[in-house]
Amino acid sequence: MDYLKKFHDEDWHTPKGRIIREVIFGVNDGLVTAIGFVAGVTVSMADIRAVLLAGLAEMVAGAISMFFGAYLSTKSQREFFDNEIKRETREIEEMPENEKEEIREIYADMGFKADEVEMIVKRVTSDKKLWVRFMMREELGIIEETFDDPLRVGAIMGISFVIGSLPPLIPYMVMDNPMTALKVAIVTSLIFLFGVGIGKTTVTKGSWVKSGIEVVIIGSIASGVGLVIGKIVSLIV
Repeated sequence: MDYLKKFHDEDWHTPKGRIIREVIFGVNDGLVTAIGFVAGVTVSMADIRAVLLAGLAEMVAGAISMFFGAYLSTKSQREFFDNEIKRETREIEEMPENEKEEIREIYADMGFKADEVEMIVKRVTSDKKLWVRFMMREELGIIEETFDDPLRVGAIMGISFVIGSLPPLIPYMVMDNPMTALKVAIVTSLIFLFGVGIGKTTVTKGSWVKSGIEVVIIGSIASGVGLVIGKIVSLIV
């Protein structure tokens, strides 16, 4: 019993651990976007300060976009859940027998005997709050812990995007040659991406080498695309 309590109290085994989803997504998106952007701009601009300013502008715009995108999507999901709960509550009030039959079907499919099913139905339907909560979880697949705070999720995504965007921009803050800064930015970003991949395994429990390489490959592709686009733009201009 103590072991089970400890297991459920651990953050990584609860929905609280989902915060890593927003962090990894925001950091990875910020870094990949930034390195791809500065790579493209660098080969089309000779002024390192112009590249830095463009990169900072992209970082701010991206962070704002990530914040509102995450906020609106989470808010929409929460509104959908709320509407589903209201509908289920209304059905319990207006069609209780139909809802009881749904409970019977759920547990019959799980292999429970008829007398066991009736005992469960009686217990679940004895309390309206318990009944609604049961239908939320078993019929709709909605658990209260998935009701994320839109502002919290938006803030995490926006801040994570900024953190991920900084490594590619730092070389442009301290160097004078844009191409040298780009080379350092790429190396720095790849190392940081590898670190992000390793950090992800604290939750996924997978291979840190495989995870790190996977994230590095994605970042490399983005950087390569940015360089190609930037080269094409520079030739056209």
